[in-house]
Amino acid sequence: MISLNLIRKYIFQLLVFNILLLSTLYFLSSVLNLNLSLNLNEAFILSTVFSGISLITLLIFFMGQSKEPDSQTLYILVAVSLKFLLEIVFALIWLIVVKKTALSSVLMFFVLYLTLTLFTIFVILKTLKNKVL
Repeated sequence: MISLNLIRKYIFQLLVFNILLLSTLYFLSSVLNLNLSLNLNEAFILSTVFSGISLITLLIFFMGQSKEPDSQTLYILVAVSLKFLLEIVFALIWLIVVKKTALSSVLMFFVLYLTLTLFTIFVILKTLKNKVL
């Protein structure tokens, strides 16, 4: 059974990770004077959406951990599949509908996508590894 404190810990880590990413972006754009036309509003929107998707994924995953072993696999598959589908839909909206196709926007999109996806995968793998032991 996964405790509520563990879920809160990972949500707090996600928040801290997000703040660290936005701080790094701010540092790169202002302190180093990199003129990539990085818009901090776009970065905030992207990080909020990707964090929301990661949060939904983790909540579904942790709900499944409290279920019987047969249905845990289904919850993991649903969580990962939903994450993939939500990110594909968001990518279509962001890159095609809103037309954020500047090099800096696309780089920022994929950096935030990759970092928050890796965070989610590491949390899931760490939880599964600790559960087996």
